[in-house]
Amino acid sequence: MTEAPFRPREKLIEKQKYYQSIHRHTYLKGPLDKITSVTIPLALAAASMYMIGRGIYNMSHGIGKKE
Repeated sequence: MTEAPFRPREKLIEKQKYYQSIHRHTYLKGPLDKITSVTIPLALAAASMYMIGRGIYNMSHGIGKKE
């Protein structure tokens, strides 16, 4: 017994041609890949650098100490 294909062969060939024609890195080939591969990590890095900087500032000035 054979199983029906998950996606029609024509659609698969069309998608393969599209992705093979793009001359970018593999992880940036999709339409929304810039958001997940670039923007989110940059936002997390910026937020963590801000929090580290704020913590260092607070420690050096003695702000927020528990008595």
